[in-house]
Amino acid sequence: MTNTSVETPTPHSAPEKRLKFQSFRIGPLVIKIVLLSTFNAIMAFLMFTLASQGSWGLVVGAAALTIAVDVIYLNKRMLPAKYITPGLVFLLIFQVFIIIYTFYIAFTNFSTGHILDKDDAIQSLLSQNQERVPDSASYPLTVVDGPNGLGFLVTDPAGDALVGDAETPLAPVEATFEDDKAVATDGYTTLKFADVLQVQDQVFNLVVPVSDDAADGSIRTLDGSSGYQYVSNLVYDESTDTLTNGTTGEVYTDEGNGAFESPDGAQLLPGWTINIGFDNFERAFTDSSIRGPLVSVMIWTFVFASLSMLFTFALGLFMALMFNHPRMRGLKIYRIIMVLPYAFPAFLGAMVWSGMYSTSFGFINNVLLGGADIPWLTDPTLAKVAVLIVNLWLGFPYMFLVTLGALQSIPEEIQEAARTDGASPWQVFRQIKLPLLLVSVAPVLIATFAFNFNNFNVIYLVTGGGPRIADADIPVGHTDILISLVYKVAFTGQQRDYGLASAFSIIIFVVVATVSIISFRRTKTLEDIH
Repeated sequence: MTNTSVETPTPHSAPEKRLKFQSFRIGPLVIKIVLLSTFNAIMAFLMFTLASQGSWGLVVGAAALTIAVDVIYLNKRMLPAKYITPGLVFLLIFQVFIIIYTFYIAFTNFSTGHILDKDDAIQSLLSQNQERVPDSASYPLTVVDGPNGLGFLVTDPAGDALVGDAETPLAPVEATFEDDKAVATDGYTTLKFADVLQVQDQVFNLVVPVSDDAADGSIRTLDGSSGYQYVSNLVYDESTDTLTNGTTGEVYTDEGNGAFESPDGAQLLPGWTINIGFDNFERAFTDSSIRGPLVSVMIWTFVFASLSMLFTFALGLFMALMFNHPRMRGLKIYRIIMVLPYAFPAFLGAMVWSGMYSTSFGFINNVLLGGADIPWLTDPTLAKVAVLIVNLWLGFPYMFLVTLGALQSIPEEIQEAARTDGASPWQVFRQIKLPLLLVSVAPVLIATFAFNFNNFNVIYLVTGGGPRIADADIPVGHTDILISLVYKVAFTGQQRDYGLASAFSIIIFVVVATVSIISFRRTKTLEDIH
């Protein structure tokens, strides 16, 4: 007789399972708390930084976003919102905020010389226009190296030690003295004479402010051992809001143009940022030195985007028709070869083409054309042809893939019925394949036009926008499109006009949006017809 025993669960098995289940639920909760705490800490630091700069509107927006995220992720009933919130946060930060900020800048004079606010501009003017105080006493000085780089350890007439650097004004410190001269202090390394000689250019150009008020002047040195006081020759009168040149007696006033101006219109720069309304848009369309180049660039932008779209579509469709025959041998190999330009990084392809167009050592002139001297990149017309060829090379493989897929989706029965009715291959293509194809690829064509309307890479890497338009007051070339014009106005040249560049950006946005709306309506018409 065989004894069988039945195992009974131990008394502790149920609590152990319950403990494991609870630990499984505690894990995600801890992760949630850690992530929310990290997010709140980052947002708190951001709000503190914005508040220190006086950007109270952004502080309120950041606080509202933080509260919204916390409410969503701490509320069990808002499960759907938890999935879309990360995308919405990134959309608000990287899209909506940038668009709003661009609109804001477009209505200001934000540009070179008008970046600061008024208080900072006044302090900068007082700091820049400093002269040595006549017959001023010299201060025993030691060059030191501290947390912010080089600085001065100064002994004032009362025998007290003060230390400061380019970022931090002079402040009293405890120091070691030799012959009534402060020579060392904690937190700073004293430079010997030999060390000073190695960095003498930095030492002689170093300006250490006496206090937070630029009107109190600064300390500079001419030999690395003695300091001299410099004060501004401009005097600011807060009651009249004027700056007076102490040497010439000329008075500069705030005329509402974002800078202090003399009676003859001369401005003291830097100025400050102010709201100027629609002045940037008015300049774009009424200032002849800007309007002419802008109109030329706008026309070329439409031509470039339209021809790029048509040429890439035509070549891609032609290749798709050729390699859509099922009985062709090596079809897969040919298709792979067609896609190679698309697989190659576009910016590298553009740079290679730029080298091939070189007049002196380019492959096209020296090899293909037998040593011809054709100015591909310096002649206005040829430069435009050159960028169109490069864009065709880079863009047709994508159209080849799109149109090939669209052709293969057309039912064979429709084409066979047309051929049975006696339609020629051309009639089948023109009356059946092309209309059905356009319905499928019309959104792609619209997207291609919009992409080429802002195709900065090809223009910048192949021609750099050149050759330059000689009589233009803004840095613009014959092959520049609107987006490259915006880049040049904002980031190149001595005068960087961010307000005008933002106005151009808004113009681009309006144009592309208008073209897209009209084109999509036309696409809907095609769908209704076919």
